[in-house]
Amino acid sequence: MEPVLAVYAGYSLAQEHIAPGPNLEPYVQAALEEIEYATGSTDTKWGAERTKDGHPAPFHIAYVEIGNEDQFDRSDSYGERYAQFYKAIKAKYPDLQLIATAPIKTMTPDVQDDHYYVRATDFFHDATHYDKTDRNGPKIFVGEWATREGTPVPNMGAALGDAAWMTGLERNSDIVVMASYAPLLVNISPGAMQWDTDLIGYDALRSYGSPSYYAQVMFGSYLGDVKPESSVESGGPRFFYSVTENTAKKQIYLKLVNGSSDAQAVDIKLPGAKLAPSGKLISLTAHDPEETNTIDQPKAVAPAESALNGVSGSFHHRVPPYSIEVLVLDQH
Repeated sequence: MEPVLAVYAGYSLAQEHIAPGPNLEPYVQAALEEIEYATGSTDTKWGAERTKDGHPAPFHIAYVEIGNEDQFDRSDSYGERYAQFYKAIKAKYPDLQLIATAPIKTMTPDVQDDHYYVRATDFFHDATHYDKTDRNGPKIFVGEWATREGTPVPNMGAALGDAAWMTGLERNSDIVVMASYAPLLVNISPGAMQWDTDLIGYDALRSYGSPSYYAQVMFGSYLGDVKPESSVESGGPRFFYSVTENTAKKQIYLKLVNGSSDAQAVDIKLPGAKLAPSGKLISLTAHDPEETNTIDQPKAVAPAESALNGVSGSFHHRVPPYSIEVLVLDQH
């Protein structure tokens, strides 16, 4: 996980905003003080205050987000407001990556924050969203996103939409630097829920992960650092994949998502890879996309691990209906 410090940038709800220029300057100074409080040494004014508050060690902050969802500000002032914050923060903290919360025309931001709350079919259709993104433009932080199906937590159908979307994020990880599912937690007690769907449900005594939670665990547990050449052949319209290689562990991670009701026969080709004849398969599957987890049945839909045999540079694999799989392939 990577911490992101967000600072107020002059836009509030109900179309209230601070005009760029002198009126915005106190908020820019407040942001600079906030950054110093988080990252400054103990001999700085605000680093000393942090020390008094019980945390002498500076926090590691690489990213600062300027505002939040400023695309809702109809004044069209965000571009100038972002530029004012950018100039002041970069002058004092040139190594910080500054995130814009909406597309802007005044300059090219370091990173742009995109938000998506959609149905599974939308993510199925849009899994290639970043395939053709301009590599000269800003990097992308998908700062809020979720498939909204199921309540109070996502069902298996939502997990399939999430996983399909994540294959696109992973496949384009040269431009998509971070992603953050939202929201994380929901109190399932009567009358307590504020938003559906949420990754983890809880009450006063217990908690449980949704199918989407386990999809996140599967993707996050097997991260590569390079993308090897690969080819996956399948006729299914709701079939998605990504391939990465962990060079330190000498492993290849093949992530497969079948969002359809039919099994998918897949021919996997990894030319040039010298693979062990057996690997590991982690599979999350359900008989119906409506299946989910509850506080009383917390692992009705949960990953299962098994051996994967018959591995080679070109091999056949069957992906069950409504399933998310990670194939862990060891290299010689």
